[in-house]
Formats: sequence, C-alpha cells, structure tokens
Amino acid sequence: MGLKKIIFILFILISIVSYIVLNPEKNHNISTKRDSIVVSTFALYDAAKNISKDKFELSSVLPFGTDAHNYEITPKKMAKIQNSSLFVYSGASLEPWISKISSSNTLDMSKYVDLIHFEEDEHKHEHHGHAHEEDEHGEKIDPHYWLDLNNMIKISEKLTAEFSKLSPENKDFFESNKNAYINTLTKMHEKYKKDFSTCKKDTIIVNHNAFSYLGKSYNFHIESINGLSTESMPSPSDVKHILHKIKEKEISIIFFESFASDKLIKSIADDADVKVDILQPLGNITKDEKDLTYIHIMNENIRKIKQALECR
Repeated sequence: MGLKKIIFILFILISIVSYIVLNPEKNHNISTKRDSIVVSTFALYDAAKNISKDKFELSSVLPFGTDAHNYEITPKKMAKIQNSSLFVYSGASLEPWISKISSSNTLDMSKYVDLIHFEEDEHKHEHHGHAHEEDEHGEKIDPHYWLDLNNMIKISEKLTAEFSKLSPENKDFFESNKNAYINTLTKMHEKYKKDFSTCKKDTIIVNHNAFSYLGKSYNFHIESINGLSTESMPSPSDVKHILHKIKEKEISIIFFESFASDKLIKSIADDADVKVDILQPLGNITKDEKDLTYIHIMNENIRKIKQALECR
C-alpha cells in the first residue's frame, strides 16, 4: 500500500472520529430515536406512562382543560398521529373527531374492556340519557370505562402487549412495570370494596353521569341532572326529580365535573341547601393537575364520594 493511500485512509478515519467527538448530540439523537406513541385521554396516558416509562416519545392529543367530547382536532395534531408508531384512543364514541383520522396504526381501547350497556328509557334518571355509541343490539354505551379499576388492568395488559410488539427488546421491562402498576390498582380496588361496604347512604347526585362504572363497581347509585352532554340543559321536570331525590335520600353534597359549568348545580344546591363539590372523570386534566396521576385523582374522587355516602 502506497504512502499516499495510507495518508488518505488516516485522513478519513480522523475526519469520522472528529465528527463524532464534535457532534455528540446529533449522533446520540440518531442512535436513540424513540418510537412515538400518541394517546387520546388522560387515563390511557397514565397507564402508558407507567408501563413504557421513557422508552417511547409519549404524548396526549387533548390540551389541558379540554373536554374529550367537544375537542376539535388540529392539522398539527392530525399530522402527529399520522407520523406516530401507535395511536391509542378511548373509543365508544367518546371522541367524535376520531372520524377525521385516517391511519392504520390505531388502537381502539374500548374493544378490550368491559363496557356498560343500557337502554335509554331504562335509565331515564340513573345514567340520565347519557347516550353515546350504540352496540349491535341498539343499546347505548357509557364510554367512561377507565373509572372501573378492572378495566384499567385490562388496558394495562393490552398496552403492554402492543408496546412489546413495537419494542421486543424491552418486553421484560414493560412486563415488570405492568405488574407493578396492576398490583397497585388491585390493592386500590380491594380497599374501595371494603370502604364502600360501610356506607350509610347509597346515592350520589352529579350534573352529568360519567361515574356509572364507579357505581357499578362499589354498589351505589348515581342520579344525574344533565342529558346527553355536559353542556345540555335539563327540563324543569328533571330538576324537580333531582330536588325530590335530594330530599328523599337525605343528600348533603352534590357534584359537578371538573370541566362542566357549575351554574345550574349551584342553583340546585342553594334551593336544596346542600354543599357542592367537584369530581374528576379523568378523561382529561387541567394544567394545575399536570403533576397528578390517575391513582392520585381516583383516590381523591373516592374520598369525596365516601364523604357524600357517609362511609365509615
């Protein structure tokens, strides 16, 4: 090999080494680029975060403080979903804007959980007309299934399976995180069952029924004021029915959701001389709640409901 050729090879090697040394961030980004996962609601985001930790670039579609029912998706968010490795959404018609998404990398989580089905007439006041997607039998589906801790366990199982497909080298990591998360959810569920077995009362009143899954899990009833959405206005007969229930059930606290207007519920509370408090349905969170977890907010919801039901 000639001297000129040796010098040329050495020059190339020195150039490569120099580039790596002088551009560590660029090379680090190339070698550690993560798959992008986009989710639609806070409960799904929390489960995904607990399982994947930092293995994916994880983001939520909804801005802080936005109701999933009424959100209008932006072109920027649509592009982010299109370019993601996986888009996970709640389904059961919770997000009407899903119809605008044309992507094959989507996961409808409602297909992997247990859903509450009901007929509108059967639940005129309990589940008060909260109608969303119809199933094959023409019944309505309550989309707030993540408020059932058993469904959160099913969500965790499905996410772990999907994440393991995307990143098989991290399968054991995902499984370990999932098991720890499910263990916490299971202990919560057992504690809640015990706590709700001591309650003196059996009914809570909310402005809009997003809490049927909690009622079904822990054997209490929900009476709701509004109709199909958090923004709809109830009829005078609906308000009369709620005032009757407050008196009949000796209710001392009534609730509205964190993203709903409190004007009507406060008016009813004034008329009935009862207190008002907030429950968080966990479809999304506010900016002030950005450091809170699903588990923290669920525990706070349960504490307030137990107080309303006078549980020991």
